[in-house]
Formats: sequence, C-alpha cells, structure tokens
Amino acid sequence: MARKETITKKDIQDAAFDLVCEEGVKNLTARKLAAKIGCSTQPIFRVYQNMEELTLEIFEKAKKYFADFYNAYPKLETLPFLDLGLSYISFAQKEPFLFQALFLTKERYDNTLYDLLNGSTMTVVKEINKAKELGVKDPGALFMKMWIFIHGSACMVITGDYDLNKEQTKQLLFETYYGFIGK
Repeated sequence: MARKETITKKDIQDAAFDLVCEEGVKNLTARKLAAKIGCSTQPIFRVYQNMEELTLEIFEKAKKYFADFYNAYPKLETLPFLDLGLSYISFAQKEPFLFQALFLTKERYDNTLYDLLNGSTMTVVKEINKAKELGVKDPGALFMKMWIFIHGSACMVITGDYDLNKEQTKQLLFETYYGFIGK
C-alpha cells in the first residue's frame, strides 16, 4: 500500500509564501522551507522539479496579493495618482519583503514594473485617464514623474529612511502633483 501524502502542494505554497513574507525571497531555500513545514526536503521536490518553479508560483501569488491589497485600499482621493501612491507606499510599509520580491528585483518573470502596477484592473490606465479628464495636458508624462516620486518614497520605506505618516505622505503627494502640473 502506498504511503499517504501528508504534505500537500498547498501546504508547501502557503509555507513558502509565509517564509518570503517573513524573511524575503533570498531566504526561500528548500532546507528553510522544509524546516518551516516540519518535514524533509523530499516532499518539496516530489511536487516541484526545482526551487525556481516554486519561486515562480510564489511570485504569482505575491502579484495577486498586491493586487488584492491595492483593490482593498480605500480610494478617497479625487486627484489622480494619490490613492495609487498611498497604497503603494503603504504596501512597502506593511509587506517589505513582498514589496522587494515584486518591485526591487531584476527577476520579474517577464513582468515590467508597469505591468505589476497596472495589473489586470488597468490601475495605471485608469489614473492616467482620470488626469486627462481633469485637463492635464500630458497625463502619461505626469504619471512617470509621479511614479518616480512614489516608487522612490516606497524604496525609502524599505531602507528605513521614510518616517512620514499617512497624512504627511498625502500632503507630500498632493504638493508633488500640483508642482508637476505647474499650479
């Protein structure tokens, strides 16, 4: 009689995702994962050919996690790019290792930063259209300027150099938006 599998693919994925959230993708090793699950590495390699295959699945799960985080984030601002900026910076604050795995790595599995940010809900496109509706002459250029500012702020969160609260961040994004459009 065959031995019953007690460690499922979902168990491995969940533990791997938790490990990435807690320690970062660089610490996602078969040995650390096996220790977290409480098994040998054998069940991991029974399900996955290699760690790269698992890492890709965790990357996809992190993309969905970020999309869900963004979609659940309260959308209270009327100015384009403010809610996007607030949620992105908040994600860096609350999930620094996931932020790094998604936005601060060269290995994005054929995704650009724009692809990750825009997602399946066309987040960036909607924000650019919102700016266009408000009469911004070049909303694509405005997005690029705001994005550099927003991404830089989120990177400062990761390095520990960002200590602004939500209201201060909101005010800074507001001033940046109006500074870029010349008002």
